[in-house]
Amino acid sequence: MIALRTTLAASLALAATLAHADDRYALAPAYVQECGACHTPYPPALLPAESWQRVMAGLAKHYGTDASLDAAAQKPLSDWLLARAGSGKRARVAPPDDRITRGEWFVRKHREVSQAAWARPAIKSAANCGACHPGAAEGDYDEDRVRIPR
Repeated sequence: MIALRTTLAASLALAATLAHADDRYALAPAYVQECGACHTPYPPALLPAESWQRVMAGLAKHYGTDASLDAAAQKPLSDWLLARAGSGKRARVAPPDDRITRGEWFVRKHREVSQAAWARPAIKSAANCGACHPGAAEGDYDEDRVRIPR
């Protein structure tokens, strides 16, 4: 019974935390903790709801890694992502393999970045947002602060 109360209390606290992050690029602490522990916590608006549904349903094989969460953690995160999923020009269509870096908006926005730049040791991949966007972990993608490493 104590374990059930603890799980319930933790779930309610997580839901309350997630509910307060309502800005388009604001990132809920639970999202940053769970997802940002392994990769950039991407703004939910960069993928449509259908992509987030597939991503969250496939956490056991999340791009080659087991990122499974227990149901008490997964449900509020899924709800938070779906409530903030993209619906405009950034996420008009689900990108191939539900990868933000392969979406039309991302590709268009980064068209001036050369393949050689993506391959630099300090960047390594288009998915490494923090390499050029120093505030990416906090949801800050302001173009005025972009610094492409040499």
